[in-house]
Amino acid sequence: MLLPLLIVFLGAFVVLALVLLGSGVGVSKETKKTLAVLASTLAVDKPEKSKDPVVDIRKEELFSAIPWVNRWLLKLDVAPRLSRLLYQANLKWTAGALILTSVTCCVIPAYLMYVRSTGVILALLIGALSGFTPFVYVLWKRKKRFDKFEAELPEALDMMVSALRVGQSLVSALDLVAKESPDPVGSEFRICCEEQNYGLELRTALHNLQSRVPLQDLNMVATAILIQKETGGNLAEVLDKVANVIRERFKLKRQIKVHTAQGRMTGWILSFLPVMLGLALYLVNPDTMSLLWKREIGIKLLYAAGFMMITGALIIRKIVRMDV
Repeated sequence: MLLPLLIVFLGAFVVLALVLLGSGVGVSKETKKTLAVLASTLAVDKPEKSKDPVVDIRKEELFSAIPWVNRWLLKLDVAPRLSRLLYQANLKWTAGALILTSVTCCVIPAYLMYVRSTGVILALLIGALSGFTPFVYVLWKRKKRFDKFEAELPEALDMMVSALRVGQSLVSALDLVAKESPDPVGSEFRICCEEQNYGLELRTALHNLQSRVPLQDLNMVATAILIQKETGGNLAEVLDKVANVIRERFKLKRQIKVHTAQGRMTGWILSFLPVMLGLALYLVNPDTMSLLWKREIGIKLLYAAGFMMITGALIIRKIVRMDV
């Protein structure tokens, strides 16, 4: 009789204990509080949907004002390169606008030439040359901006040297150059200072500056600053010597341009004289000049003339161009 009562008592005790553990009655207040803090910290529970809209503060780069063109350019690796090229040329275009302009400049002249001469290869060549014209303009603007940056860099270094010699820090000297120097030196150093203020290291900010302005003179400046930061030394004296080297290189480059001016002018004249002469003869006598693209032998002569003109221009450019 005693054994069944004992079994019933143990069974009731086990059931009651399980019910109490499942309902949490047996847990103390301190334990509940600790568990609640851990749950909120580790975000164990599923977060409730917030009624406030989620704001994305990440920078989104727009490659084109047309949505489907922008989505297409986002998938291509060439779009960031074109955007960097346009930034270096200080043009407010987008990569999509540059591509669409190039396509327009390619299709229209190619179609007109095909209608006029019915030569597919000649039309494609004319279209390719015309389509490359916007890129030539962008590269020309980029070169002008880099030349201006290179000419103004020694004065900016002198300003940094003066600031360092009166006891200012390197960051203060960079900020002084950003405020006092004209564009493009001032704008580029301003971006470098802002990146440091946002938390980037000096090495990363200088590397970004070098990627935006890939000039040999600026590479020397950045290398000198980074080496001085790691090894120590008189940075003002180092930058002063770098500024003198940049000035001497700039003088030497100008002397080379003076001595090679005749060769460069000869290359331009020999490259454009046949084209201008052909246009003038076409305006004087269109029937005679149009035989070049109405007959097969004329088209072959145009191909040969174009090939020889391009080859000669490249050879002259190789002769008169010298790297300093």
